[in-house]
Amino acid sequence: MEKIEKIDQLLVTTSPHLKDSMTTSKIMWSVTASLIPAGIWGVYVFGIYSLYVLIASILSAVLTEYVIVKLLGKPSTLWDGSAFLTGLLVGYNMPPSIPLYIPVVASVFAIAVVKHTFGGLGHNWMNPALAGRVFVMFSWTGPMTTWLVPRTRGVTDAVTGASPLGFIKTGLLTFKGHVSGPMEFMKVNGYPFTHSDIVITSWLNQHIFSLWGAKIPNGYVDLFLGNIPGCIGEVSALLLLLGAIYLFAKKIITWEIPVAYLGSFALFVWVLGGLRYGAGLFHGDVVFHIFAGGIVLGAFFMATDMVTSPLTRKGMIIFGIGAGFFTYLIRFFGAFPEGVSLSIILMNILVPLLNRLIRPKRFGEVKEEKK
Repeated sequence: MEKIEKIDQLLVTTSPHLKDSMTTSKIMWSVTASLIPAGIWGVYVFGIYSLYVLIASILSAVLTEYVIVKLLGKPSTLWDGSAFLTGLLVGYNMPPSIPLYIPVVASVFAIAVVKHTFGGLGHNWMNPALAGRVFVMFSWTGPMTTWLVPRTRGVTDAVTGASPLGFIKTGLLTFKGHVSGPMEFMKVNGYPFTHSDIVITSWLNQHIFSLWGAKIPNGYVDLFLGNIPGCIGEVSALLLLLGAIYLFAKKIITWEIPVAYLGSFALFVWVLGGLRYGAGLFHGDVVFHIFAGGIVLGAFFMATDMVTSPLTRKGMIIFGIGAGFFTYLIRFFGAFPEGVSLSIILMNILVPLLNRLIRPKRFGEVKEEKK
């Protein structure tokens, strides 16, 4: 009789029966932690004002989250880290000299419109941080495309300069000659490389690449380390990749979307990217286009957003391929030199369709054979 009473006290629920220590809060704060080194580098190379931009973005997002949740009478969600992470990503996607009201508007739009209009965390149909960035990009295009030269280039005052992608996009409009690719184009047209880039590149060519009879041009080291004009949190590919490795180790992100995104983009660039320079097919500079701009930040930290990405592995791969294609299309043929944000948002729109068309087979399901 005693055993029966104990059985009656068992809680019976429907499948799936999953147990995991990972929570929304742990995921959000882990992603935030993985992004901190890239942000520190951005503040170091662009100056203290870029820190103010990040603080304004984060405080605006957190305050907007607090007010909306309070007005709706819902339990506080500040400590789950989602609003903080949204504000951080908004700040990372801002130019270092941007007027502070612009990241504030972007964060408010991201939280109030994109997140809570559709029901809060887990219900938004596109990445809030990217939506905020795109909103202010089209509203204040001038300030959103004004870049500071990093002080690692020997500049002590706030001097503006073109980003590598912008330099090439505008330069090719009047360029009449033929070059092998973007790095030679930048060299021919006087784009400066840092002393550290020249020294490290020379050492690599002399001690490593010469063993295979190869040689890399100046500029790749600057791109990889983050000695280039750009958004605060996107310039250092090295630190972003280290953050991505941390997320892979924690099993917070999986390989499907980043590999499909970067792989498809690299394929389009390699096959077709050389045509704009007169170099022909299969001569595109993949390394330049991976390390320049925000594709590393987008592929690992925003396209992988669990809420706005597909549920299945096949869906994730299609999502990544589509984002890679749109990024290539916008970068090479669009009016803007960069296309990461718009590309991910376009694929966010297709996520419900991918989830509907690509469903996992139910356990025990047998496909009927046609007679």
